[in-house]
Amino acid sequence: MPLRFFPRMGQVFVADFSDLSEPEMTKIRPVVVVSPRLPYRSELVAVVPISLTPPRHSLPFCYRLSKNYHPEEPDDLPCWAKADMVTNVALRRLDGFKVGRRRWVYPNLRDEDLKGVRRAVLCGLGLDRLPAEGS
Repeated sequence: MPLRFFPRMGQVFVADFSDLSEPEMTKIRPVVVVSPRLPYRSELVAVVPISLTPPRHSLPFCYRLSKNYHPEEPDDLPCWAKADMVTNVALRRLDGFKVGRRRWVYPNLRDEDLKGVRRAVLCGLGLDRLPAEGS
């Protein structure tokens, strides 16, 4: 069911990447929106995938969330935002979590988690340490 609204930064959705090919993401998975609504981008949003698989190495672009935001899984199930996989997607790829016959939910990250994910995105893009101006 297509979204009838523009997602807010920090909202969690289900994204369908099943039509992509390796080494891109190729499955349906939860994602968190990390971009605000920008001019002339009414159909695109930047997202970071959420994974239950722990990272192999402790790296600054993998952020462990304080809770699992999936509404039908235990809150204490460990999950990570994999910010090195940030990507822009069309809104048609996003959906809410279906929790009833005709009911969808769109969880919001806690402020602390959103800040952590945004820091991790900067690390994943190599922007966590910008050179001094003129360098």
